[in-house]
Amino acid sequence: MTTFEDFMKPYGLVSKIDAFGYLDYLKTHPEEGRKQGKVVLVTADTPLKASRGEGKTTTTIALIDALRARGVDAAAVLRQPSMGITAAGSKGGASGGGKASLAHPELVDWGLCGEMAAIENAQNLLVSFAEKAADEGLLDTILLPRVSEVPSRSLRQIAVDRGKSNRSERVVLTPTCELMQIVVLSRSMDEIAQRVAAMTAGTKDGKPVTFGSFVDLWRITNMLGGAVQPAYMTTQAGSPVYVHCGPFANVSLGIPSLVSVEMACALHDVVVVEAGYGADAGAQKWLDIAAREFGAAWPTAAVVVTRATTWRDDPALRWRYPFHINRLEGLGIATFPLVNLWEGEDGEIPDLRETAQQLGFRRPIIGNLFRDGGQVVSDQLNDLITALGVTADGVPAGSLDAESGAQTAQAQVVQDLQSHQGIDIVDQMRWIARSAYGVPAERVLEGPLFADSLAQARSLCQGEGLDLNDMVPVAVKSPATMTDNDNAPENERTVTLKKMEVHTGAGLVQVNLTTSLTTPMPKIV
Repeated sequence: MTTFEDFMKPYGLVSKIDAFGYLDYLKTHPEEGRKQGKVVLVTADTPLKASRGEGKTTTTIALIDALRARGVDAAAVLRQPSMGITAAGSKGGASGGGKASLAHPELVDWGLCGEMAAIENAQNLLVSFAEKAADEGLLDTILLPRVSEVPSRSLRQIAVDRGKSNRSERVVLTPTCELMQIVVLSRSMDEIAQRVAAMTAGTKDGKPVTFGSFVDLWRITNMLGGAVQPAYMTTQAGSPVYVHCGPFANVSLGIPSLVSVEMACALHDVVVVEAGYGADAGAQKWLDIAAREFGAAWPTAAVVVTRATTWRDDPALRWRYPFHINRLEGLGIATFPLVNLWEGEDGEIPDLRETAQQLGFRRPIIGNLFRDGGQVVSDQLNDLITALGVTADGVPAGSLDAESGAQTAQAQVVQDLQSHQGIDIVDQMRWIARSAYGVPAERVLEGPLFADSLAQARSLCQGEGLDLNDMVPVAVKSPATMTDNDNAPENERTVTLKKMEVHTGAGLVQVNLTTSLTTPMPKIV
């Protein structure tokens, strides 16, 4: 008899999972049965500083530990972080902290699950093929950038073959690269191969050339087939965690791979999914890209993490947290505030609860998760458990905590869940600005370089027989701001579109807007 464990293999201190193979097995063996796990999306307030973490991973780990302590079959899916930003100390690790952390945090923080290196090597191999193609006259220019896990501004603009061809090339961070996006969004190795074939290598006589026209793709898919798989890990309390792909929601997708979440939903009743940075970043991309355009699970509930200082640090920015809560509630997602306390803030709990009630929120979940782990929130999850419709110790399905004193009814769904493909790409960005940032279409501006980059993007797509309006937009911006100036009064906030870049293989178009902080450089601690 085939079991899930048959699709796992040792990888150092963790195990790697053939997620593609497991899901294919379930499709061809329906008699085996599978669960239909419900997704809880963990997101956060927009951080006051780009490098400041709100505690999403710590929250994710505490939640599954607490849910399992209540008898709920829960698991988490985390993103594999970028080593240069997490391990070097810019915003702490990406494996939780204190009593709410992974059993082997160093394996995540230092990229030792292997996928970053494999994706880096594979995209750099593609660029090497493109360089050879240029030498042989198949390409005039190379458009695909090399990638590196070591952030260095000296590599942003480079010239190779200096003194001979002086060919211009670029280097970007691994998590931002197109191949990472392809792995995140693909559900089979065949789909990865098809998308790699559609990647634009460069141009010849002004016309785009794809890799499928001159590369034997088995070289790439073989490289990705064994290291690029979800890693199975556990929390310190023994709860199951799957780690795969997707950091940097400010310049890329910022979500775990779709296959890792789908696999987890087949195995567990509740799957807590971490999305990068704030609700305007990773959560927006899970909803508008992964769910609406690529068929990922729509969240049943969401948890929006913030700190106790949210309402007093900067009065001009207090609007952002309620905006996130109300937006998600308006999409029909039961949304719970979670205040991640730091040491010395326990006495603020009554005031925080009162503030949440005044704002019309659901009853907040509050605790020092680093110090106390999931235990501190275990008895605060009744409303969340009820919203998920699962049975737990002390809360049979369908009951409701009578003391919640906040929103209990499902909000009216106002989101059009139909695909936006075919809608003018600029109108798609105006829709995102209104929906995710609260800026109406008339205050979405175009920067001086935007028209030229839009024309170039349309031309490149037309040269490959594609329609730019069928591409899915990815907002590229600072993680610390939602608009051009979040401190401005509501009726004066704007969003400026700056430039765009097409990723034909991934089916995405990256649109730079507001303050485009593409590489938050680490501080060494």
